[in-house]
Amino acid sequence: MIDKIKYQILFWFSFVVVFIFDQWFKYLILNGLRYQSEYLDLTFALNTGVAFSMFSFLEHYLKYIHLIVIIILFIYLFNQKIFLKKHLIAFGMILGAGSSNLFDRFVHGGVVDMFFWHKWFEFAIFNIADVMINLGVFLILIQEIFIKKEGRK
Repeated sequence: MIDKIKYQILFWFSFVVVFIFDQWFKYLILNGLRYQSEYLDLTFALNTGVAFSMFSFLEHYLKYIHLIVIIILFIYLFNQKIFLKKHLIAFGMILGAGSSNLFDRFVHGGVVDMFFWHKWFEFAIFNIADVMINLGVFLILIQEIFIKKEGRK
């Protein structure tokens, strides 16, 4: 029972930290924080689509689609207890970030983005939640690759 509580605390702690940090930074951007450099600009963009503004024509429905995806992911993960247990922090990060972006859709009508990389090539504008989602997926992949290699030895 104590282990289950520890795992839940670890998951929810990573979820809340990512959610709050992302929302705090978005608050700063929405209140005028800007910065320009040779490589990266801090700016404001409201993305009514998904990655690279795809599906922005579904602007009014995306928040509900996003909500359904998050709910399905929560249900799936909490039924896959072993996989979730192996990747608690990563899934906490991914779901905290996804929930933060979902919160933006309901409050602001789209996802608040702010980082614009423009050195050597122009990359899509993104936010901290996007970085945390990618970092969480990277952590899962690395852990799965190394765990499987260790299991074979």
